[in-house]
Amino acid sequence: MQKGMFSEINHLLVDIFRNILSVEEQTLRTTRLDLSIGELHILETIGQHCRKENAGCSMSQIAQDQEITLPSATVAIQKLEKKGFVQKVRSKKDARVVRVTLTRMGRRADAAHRYFHEQMVRSLLREASDEQAPILLSALKNLNEFVHKQAAEALALNQSIYPARKKALS
Repeated sequence: MQKGMFSEINHLLVDIFRNILSVEEQTLRTTRLDLSIGELHILETIGQHCRKENAGCSMSQIAQDQEITLPSATVAIQKLEKKGFVQKVRSKKDARVVRVTLTRMGRRADAAHRYFHEQMVRSLLREASDEQAPILLSALKNLNEFVHKQAAEALALNQSIYPARKKALS
């Protein structure tokens, strides 16, 4: 690969990541919703599970999907519940089981966030030819796989350096 192309791709990846986060943060500010980016992504996770299973999401699913500890997920859900974005619903079959669902306000925040992502993908695909779209998808899958592997390796290294944290993450 040419040195110039390598440098340009590197610059684009950094710029894209920074810009997506910036747009999400700016959009949050304009909506006047009292949410952080992390909280918005938790709402996104709950919304995805609600749409798939129509039964809400367990705390374990939230922690796993967000790659956070169960105690961190619990604290985040408590904050979101106080803010009125989520509610906890006990199972009628088993009172020990608690599912987290979005409230009306939570569904609206999730829908606005999904709309931003849909617009981003539509814009990208609108510019791609029929031949380019599968190549773009393949490249994004490769990038995603690389990032997931790096995250897993970093987590494993962190757990080997700080073994006490390993228990908390399990």
